[in-house]
Parts: sequence; structure tokens; C-alpha cells
Amino acid sequence: MRDWRKVLEEIDSGTERVVSTLAGLPDEEMAAPSALPGWTRAHVATHIARNADSLWNLLQWARTGVEVSQYPSLAVRDADIEAGAGRCRAALVADVRATAARFAEQARTLPEAAWDVEVRAMAGYAHPAWYIVYRRWNEVEAHHADLAAGYGPADWPEAYVRWALGATLADLAALPAERQGQVAGFRLVATDTGESADLRGAADGPVISGAGRALLGWLSGRSGGSGLALRPDGALPVPPAWPHEPSGL
Repeated sequence: MRDWRKVLEEIDSGTERVVSTLAGLPDEEMAAPSALPGWTRAHVATHIARNADSLWNLLQWARTGVEVSQYPSLAVRDADIEAGAGRCRAALVADVRATAARFAEQARTLPEAAWDVEVRAMAGYAHPAWYIVYRRWNEVEAHHADLAAGYGPADWPEAYVRWALGATLADLAALPAERQGQVAGFRLVATDTGESADLRGAADGPVISGAGRALLGWLSGRSGGSGLALRPDGALPVPPAWPHEPSGL
């Protein structure tokens, strides 16, 4: 496990990049479409803020030992995002910044013993509290790309790509074949790091390869697969919804 304090520093830097992107857009651009179907940039910004609040809840569970749901329900989560999506740029920037600071303060003051307390994601799987920090890292970097405002997988920090690619490949390989979607039966190879996930039923199955950054962009749904090669030739499959349930925690 990486030192969560270093990951928090990465998250702080990533949040400042999100804020910088938002602050550099004209106010009317908040209502422009994001890369996520049905969501504007304001929806994405609001989600980044509400996610910080939701993960704060899980840290509070770890701190107190009293169960606190990540979100009260999926309906409440969606309603809160919709309610916040009509705000101006300044309000969105302030919300992202304030909730990120609140999350960071909760994490940095969490008692050492609390990091191993088991909490539960809204998706239903359980994980130790220290994994909350990594979940937030995914949210900040992936949703920054979803703003569709000039930041994408090519801009992700190397530290994030190294962690997220390794985790994604391991988690995808741990899924049963029926949950691997169209990538079941393929071997995935990062040509620059040598990392791979073998999802094939046969040794001579098809292989998808490319730089780790390109592979992560595609597997996370943040790119269409530019920079990847498929052998034998054909159309790239559609990866399953990301991120996946963590394995080996």
C-alpha cells in the first residue's frame, strides 16, 4: 500500500487542477455538455464536490465506528447533483474547493487505528478505510477529464497512471468472466511497463496492447482507444463500467 499521505498530496494537486480548469471557463460554459451522457460540466463539478462529502461520511464511519452510509440513497445522490447543476461558475468552484478541503482535513486527522476499519461503498462492496483515499484519487482525475475542457488521460500525473493502471488490471482480472463484458477473452498488455491482465480462455487469444496511459484511458472509458493495437486486427471491444470492485485488499 502506498503512503496515503502522499496520495492525499496528489489529490490536493489534482483538485487544484480541476479548480483551475473550471475557473478558466466562461460562466456560460458550465452549461455545456460534458463527456458524460446527459450531464453538463456543472453536473460533473457538482458530483466532484458531492463525492468528497460522501467519502467524508465513510471516513467518519471509520473514525467513530458508527455506520454512516456513503449516500442516503442513489436517488438522493442524483437529486443533489441535479440541484447543484444550475449554479454559476464561482459557486461551483467554491463548492469543489471547500468540500475537498473538508475531506482532506478529515483524512489527515483520522486516528491511525481507524485506517483499517472496514466501511462499505454505495455499490455494496466492503473495503478498509485507507482505500477511500484511492477512490477519491480516481474521482478527481477521471472526472477532471469528464469536464471535456482540455484535460484528458494524456495529462494524468505519472503517479496516478502507475497506481490506477495496476489496480484496474488486477481488479478486472479478478472479476468473473460474465462481469468482464466484451473484454473477456482478451489479453491486455501495457507495452511500456510490462503490466498485463490475461482474460483469455486460450493461450492464442486476441491481445490489446499499448502504453499504460492509453490502456488506462480506454479501460476507464475516458478515451476511445487511441494509441492501442489489437492483434489480430478488428474493432476494440467495449470495456465494462469502471472503476471495478477492488481485489486483494
